[in-house]
Amino acid sequence: MRRGASTAAGLLAGFALDRVFGDPRRLHPVAGFGMLAASLETITYADRRRAGIVHEAVLVGATVGAGLVVRRGGVLPVALATWTVLGGRSLVRTGREMAGRLESGDVAGARELLPALCGRDPEVLDADGLARAALESIAENTSDAAVAPLLWGAVAGVPGLLGYRAVNTLDAMIGYRNQRYRRFGWAAARLDDLANLLPARVTGLLTAAVAPMVGGRPGAVVRVWRRDAARHPSPNAGVVEAAAAGALGIRLGGRTEYRHGVEQRPELGSGPAPTVADLRRAVRLSELVQYAALVSAVVLAPLCAIPRERRRTRGR
Repeated sequence: MRRGASTAAGLLAGFALDRVFGDPRRLHPVAGFGMLAASLETITYADRRRAGIVHEAVLVGATVGAGLVVRRGGVLPVALATWTVLGGRSLVRTGREMAGRLESGDVAGARELLPALCGRDPEVLDADGLARAALESIAENTSDAAVAPLLWGAVAGVPGLLGYRAVNTLDAMIGYRNQRYRRFGWAAARLDDLANLLPARVTGLLTAAVAPMVGGRPGAVVRVWRRDAARHPSPNAGVVEAAAAGALGIRLGGRTEYRHGVEQRPELGSGPAPTVADLRRAVRLSELVQYAALVSAVVLAPLCAIPRERRRTRGR
């Protein structure tokens, strides 16, 4: 089987594994990578950008190198890597559980669940505030947990899958602008922005494509995206959140309370503020975008393999 076809088959199989089993409950490789990164930080940490660059290069380089070693195994390594790095089913499952608790009036239960989605302070949020927090997190993580891994897998196979998840995990660990990580985490944050630049925009396009299935219009998605995305402090989260707001006909952003303080986020969209009823639509939108991303990746993988196949043929 040619590499492009085996990559496409592996992506399909890994996506199916994620849908059936979700994240591994024990001995998750991503959790193991996080523990390794935390241990290495005790050696590499210094309040300098250069130290953060070294930390990033060692961890991401080693992960991509491991992917290069195992990628010759055909479909199986791609499938297992895809299952390892995807978080789409867990995202949808948590979103549905949050919607169910809010719909039943279990605000306390919803507050307990919110930290699984984002870092906001659940104790200061009412039902609609919890719904908005969950909805914004689901919109952003649809790109990070599903679309981006699939696209990087289609382009670069196992090294792309593992390398992207390493970059994204390190950003979640040290990519902050607080006193400890402002300099050391600079490289992690910038590389994550770069790795998500194209996937976020693909997510926006896929959101526009599936918007009619959740009662939205593609034109509204594009209009809100073009008008509002640049207001967001993140070059990528702004795109996916604005696209979701346009698809759902709601307004995101505004006062946002974290445990470390309050931020005034720019408003995205021109509809009403999201309510509990909108959260379940957002979960459905995320699921549709994930399936659309899978189809796109399966089509893209053989196309990305053609130049490599030609180079190998010329070298014989």
